[in-house]
Amino acid sequence: MISGRQRESIAQAVEGALGRGARLAAGGTYAIAERGHFLRPTILADVDRSDPVARDEIFGPVLVVLAHEGDEDAIAAANDSEYGLAGAVWSADRDRALSVAARMDTGQVDINGAAFNPLAPFGGWKNSGLGRELGHIGIEEFTELTSVQL
Repeated sequence: MISGRQRESIAQAVEGALGRGARLAAGGTYAIAERGHFLRPTILADVDRSDPVARDEIFGPVLVVLAHEGDEDAIAAANDSEYGLAGAVWSADRDRALSVAARMDTGQVDINGAAFNPLAPFGGWKNSGLGRELGHIGIEEFTELTSVQL
């Protein structure tokens, strides 16, 4: 993590979720090095959708697994947050994955583990920020336009 404070914030989020009934499927908050601000990649399961660990941006190596009952329920769960930086869809059906991705309130969606594209605009929805970086749209963020009529 970038700092001890950020590491502690993430560890508190994970420990809080565990205290509220989440199950540690992998990882955890115990130290992995004597120096630095490292955290093990962590997977939490059996998390209630209303839990802060499922709704907030953690900015650390934490994956929260939420059960769902089909596409509509999965989309509702993905969009039920004040944030919307990024999302992911996994499916053997390309058209289905694209349909789900199009309905997610996030700045970007990776399908089936797609690689990050530095030419695509980057930025979030809702409280994950305004504007975009990278790509053509990112350049437009730094452009001032003037309309002139004669």
